Amino acid sequence: MRSTNNPRADDFSWDGSHKNHRPGRALRVAPDSRTKLLRAAQTDRCATCGNPVEWYPRPGGRAVPLHPRELPAASIPPAERWNITAGLAQPGHDGTPWCRIRHHALCSATPTSNRSPLLDGLRRDLALNTRRLKDAGAFTLCRDLPPPGPDPAPALPARPVVHLFYLRYLAPGPLETIRCVAQTRTRRRCTRPVLDPEALPGTWTLLPAGPRPAGRDQLPLTDALMAVYDLTGLPYSEQLRWRAQRCTTHALTPEAADAALPDWEPFNARLHHQHIHHEIPDPQPHHR
Repeated sequence: MRSTNNPRADDFSWDGSHKNHRPGRALRVAPDSRTKLLRAAQTDRCATCGNPVEWYPRPGGRAVPLHPRELPAASIPPAERWNITAGLAQPGHDGTPWCRIRHHALCSATPTSNRSPLLDGLRRDLALNTRRLKDAGAFTLCRDLPPPGPDPAPALPARPVVHLFYLRYLAPGPLETIRCVAQTRTRRRCTRPVLDPEALPGTWTLLPAGPRPAGRDQLPLTDALMAVYDLTGLPYSEQLRWRAQRCTTHALTPEAADAALPDWEPFNARLHHQHIHHEIPDPQPHHR
């Protein structure tokens, strides 16, 4: 590791940010990047103490938060030394006078057994900086946050997926806004909804997002579950009414002409992935 110049204490402001100083950071090409763009250490702040950290990826793929400053290797225990090689963080020491250290060894919210004078001094400095951030209102400790309330229930999807005759269709809009396509006696389109509160309701259920493709050249679909409005449990005549997109009144008069085509669209997990929801929506449509 080729060490950069060790930054001085006056190069940082009281909250740990740099004063018009941008130290050199190692760059590397991300192995999972299609564009082969260079990637640098990601600067962030610790969620438990609010002090700045730098996230470096490890050879195994997992990122590790490191203290943004280089420290003299002679004052750091060998088990706490890290080095940066080709943009990757690796535990150990490469023989240079400087090394890096994990932020957890200095975080005031993490208990540690290190008795190094340098590390103890850094922990006190970071703890003091956390107190300053808290007094200035720039950071709130996790224990000072109000207890989290119940998770809000997911809303109804804008275009739900309907399971009909063991096939999946993408609805044109919310279930309660799907209109009947039959033509009335005034030669206008019927204004009644297909979702009738007096009819048998469907059920929201979780089904696999899609089956495994048969071709070798096709990518496998995800095995995650998706929320589907299932109508396969209804009688055959009721499923015909939904597929024809007719209200309960015009379902009894099949000789009535259609004023528009049904708005159902065959569901494709790859083309309509933005309409996949992994939680059952609530509140559900009110039925008898």
